[in-house]
Amino acid sequence: MSNAKRTEESVKTLEEGITKVKLIMDGYPACKLFTSEEYMRYYNSVYLLCIRPPPHDLSAELLQRYHAVLDESVYFKVLPFLKDKSGASLLAEFLRAWTNYKAMVKCLGGFFLYLDKKCTDQKSSAPLKEVALSCFQNRVCCDFLPELFDAALLLVSQDRKEEPIDRSLLQGLSTFFWENGGSEKGTYYYMFEEKLLADTSSCYSRFASEWLLSYSSTDYILKVERCLNDEKGKLSQYMYPFSVEKLLQVVHLKLIGETTSQLIEKKTAENLNSTRYQELLSRCSNLSIG
Repeated sequence: MSNAKRTEESVKTLEEGITKVKLIMDGYPACKLFTSEEYMRYYNSVYLLCIRPPPHDLSAELLQRYHAVLDESVYFKVLPFLKDKSGASLLAEFLRAWTNYKAMVKCLGGFFLYLDKKCTDQKSSAPLKEVALSCFQNRVCCDFLPELFDAALLLVSQDRKEEPIDRSLLQGLSTFFWENGGSEKGTYYYMFEEKLLADTSSCYSRFASEWLLSYSSTDYILKVERCLNDEKGKLSQYMYPFSVEKLLQVVHLKLIGETTSQLIEKKTAENLNSTRYQELLSRCSNLSIG
């Protein structure tokens, strides 16, 4: 077989694998799409296209094809499905797309493993896994990050109002935020944490005003105690411990720290036992520091 014919056959084989690997974006599991023999056949096709001497080495063209597969997957299988969605439906679709994208990239990376090693050794490209991550961040996150933040904050707000939500969506998004965000791990997470702290501050300022009008000083403190316990339990399911501590401190500040004078006035008017009152305050303070 001539070199040209071998090249043609290798390209044809690789394209067959790429067509199948794209189905992962539709939710098809890789184990159902490829046998181990097929997987090796696609790997070998890339290997054969990379080892030929210049000018017949097709490494640069293969790298371009890898980029193109990523772009096609994002533009046709991610972005259209996120458009016009909000709230829980946006988060669910985003996490579905991210899960499928990661699975596709893992499989595709196996096909292009030799090219990845070659590019890394020659320093002609970033590792292909980084290329894939950057593609998703630049094409998807840059456009939808503000909407993802808003959707997550909406779910947190609904959760605080005792409305039913799927906390696994917040957990999945929090994990994504922690693992991604450009050059520094956790960039997206800290951006979300900042927004959640601000939203929590605003939320519990409103609650404090409402509860001071509705409850006696004792009932108010008991309400705060229950609230801190509930908040800790919920937040611990989707935020990291250091964030939970910050958020509980904000809740305590808004409900106790900034209402001290009003509470003293209510306590005095009600002629409440000071020992009992201080005991309740102390319990709330202990909850706010974990």
